[in-house]
Order: sequence, then structure tokens, then C-alpha cells
Amino acid sequence: MGMTMTQKILAAHAGLERVVAGQLINAKLDIVLGNDITTPVAVNEFKKAGFEGVFDKDRIAIVLDHFVPNKDIKAAEQSKQCREFACEHCVSHFYDVGKMGIEHALLPEQGVVTAGDCIIGADSHTCTYGAVGAFSTGVGSTDMAAGMATGMAWFKVPAAIKFDLKGKLPANCSGKDVILTIIGMIGVDGALYRSMEFCGEGVANLTMDDRLCICNMAIEAGAKNGIFPVDDITRAYMAGRCERTPVEYAADPDAEYERVIEIDLSAIVPTVACPHLPENTHPATELTDIKVDQVVIGSCTNGRMEDMEVAYRILNGKKVADGIRCIIIPGTMQIYRDCVEKGYITAFIDAGAVVSTPTCGPCLGGYMGILAAGERCIATTNRNFVGRMGHVESEVYLASPATAAASALTGYITNPEV
Repeated sequence: MGMTMTQKILAAHAGLERVVAGQLINAKLDIVLGNDITTPVAVNEFKKAGFEGVFDKDRIAIVLDHFVPNKDIKAAEQSKQCREFACEHCVSHFYDVGKMGIEHALLPEQGVVTAGDCIIGADSHTCTYGAVGAFSTGVGSTDMAAGMATGMAWFKVPAAIKFDLKGKLPANCSGKDVILTIIGMIGVDGALYRSMEFCGEGVANLTMDDRLCICNMAIEAGAKNGIFPVDDITRAYMAGRCERTPVEYAADPDAEYERVIEIDLSAIVPTVACPHLPENTHPATELTDIKVDQVVIGSCTNGRMEDMEVAYRILNGKKVADGIRCIIIPGTMQIYRDCVEKGYITAFIDAGAVVSTPTCGPCLGGYMGILAAGERCIATTNRNFVGRMGHVESEVYLASPATAAASALTGYITNPEV
């Protein structure tokens, strides 16, 4: 029996000819990632274990993105600890105010991650990098500490679910609608500790931003990782960008999958996940009587350039509905700059929206958009658990940038007309 893409990457990094689902391995790491919340915990464990140096200063990335610019004293102290550690160990990939971005938008953009990599990050949405054909997964801060010191991590090789994509998305749909539809089908534990492997002729009809979004939310189905094959779109994205030479892996024709699920992209509709789980999905057309108080367009899921372009196309020359707080957050400083140069920021402000420096802020109920009791937000973020964005009696509805922007204009959940 052959191996899946994920199994091939793990076998190569474990120095083995072959691995099988359920096997425990110790694998070499290409990148170890942390942010301003998880890195301080990892640094404490690093020091407690008596480690004196990092395995490779060029293979560690620390991104200050959750509460930066710092929202309070505790956030400032956490960031200070990250800065001191990065300076002490000469960490090459340290991103602070002025050059930072939301980590899972920033690392692909900067070419820090590439095809064939084995990556761990002390953040659950590290699975994003499967979009470029890498194995990437979230870990705890203790594993991050060990990874920074040794360049190794242990894994249980995951079994896989194959998603066979066919057709092409309608004009008003994106990768966010695809992954919400899939999570609605299989549930938040439908891919528990599995690799979600996306393949089929429909892959060629998805942009890199679509793929990054889809892999980002693999964790919301319980997956260990999500991954796309490397094709011409991936190669064009990586060209001139990546620090290391990409290594392409392809699943064997006889690779073993627990399930094969066919997804007709042409049948996807604008989809919204209602409170309080990402699996509670409904077509946007069924929810048009739900009034919202706030709209957030951003996050590691949907803060990329295509997301900003969609928001601009819908909001340009129009006005956000009275009483609606519309918050737009470009994912990186480069995306922010591109939005400035294209005139998007002016259009957003003229529409009545506020534009923030790159930050995770509102997604996790941190800052820049906290909800009060009884308030509702439609957001392009990735989680809508109880109290996720503020008060436990608030509600979060997950949607695509098109649906969120359309809803900002009406004050109600609105099916986008594109």
C-alpha cells in the first residue's frame, strides 16, 4: 500500500522509507513557530529544561500578532519577553511592530514556509501551510520549546481523508464557503487527528488564497493537518519567494484513505456558520432576518489580498449601515500597503469602516472589537465558540469576506450579489 502526501513528508523527515497511520515517529523540523501569547510559555519551558541555545536561528519564527501593538501591561510584558529571547538567540525571523503581520498570512507571504516542509507552531491554525504542500500542525508551547532546542518533534502518523474536488466555484463564493460547507458536512470532529488531503481537478480552480483559507480551518474539523498538492499555481506563488528549495511530494496512486468525499465546487453557496460551532452551517439566504451589530473582515483565515479586494468591490462607493461597526484588518503590513496604494483604505474609510494594523485582536476576544452581552458579529474569522469574541451572551457568525461585506451594508446577514 502506498503513502499519502502527509505520510511521505513525515517519512522523509523521520529518515524512513515508509510510515503507516498510527506509527510513532521522531521527525526533523524545518520551521518552529510561536506568537506573542504562546512563545513566552515556551521560553519559560526552554529555560526550565536547561536548554542554552536554539537548534538553528534561521529555522525559528516568532511573530507578535495577537495583542500587538500592545493592548495592556500584560501584553507588553509578553512581547518584551519575546523580544529579549529573539535578541539573545539571534532569531532571524522575528516580526514586531512595523514589519509584523498575522502569523499565518505572514509566513507564506515572506517565503518562510515552503513545499515539503515539516512545520510545528504553537498556534492551532499552523495547519494553514498545507496550502503550499507542507506538513504543518499546531502544538503546545512545551513542544515548541523542545522544537526550538532540538529541531525535532514526535508525531503519530495520521490516517487521511481524501477530498476529491470537482468543478469551479460560483462568482460569489470562495475558499471560506468551501471549508465551512465541508465542516458542516462532517462536523467539528469529523476529521479528528486525520490529514485532510485535497485533490482532484477542481484544485486547479482554487487560488492560493482559497487554499490557505481552507487549510487554515482544517483544525476546526479536528484535523491534524490539511494539505494540497503542489501544482503550477503553487509553483508560481513560491517562485522567487521561498528561502529554501521547495520539495514536491505527491500521494501514491494506491495511497490508503479512510474515506473519500467528493465536493462539487460549482454547487457551493455562500455559507454561514451560526453560533456556537463551526459545524452549525446554513446558506446565507436562510439567515437574512438576523440583525448584526458588528462586522469583522480579517484574521489568519481571511485577511489576505483577495479578501481585501472582495471587500473593496462590495463596499466601494457605498455606506455601511447605520449602527454597524465594520472593522477591516489587512493580514500583513505588505497587504496593508498594497491596500493603501490601490485606494482601498480610502474607500473603506469613506464607506464608514475602520481599518486596523495587522492583528489577531478581535478573533479571540482580545481587543479591537470586543462584543458586549447580546451583540452579534458576522466575521471572517475561524471560531464562533461561546464567548469567543467577548461576552458569553454574544454571538459570532462565521462567513466569507463577500458575505461579511454585504452584511455590513444592510445590517443583516446578507447573501452577496456579485
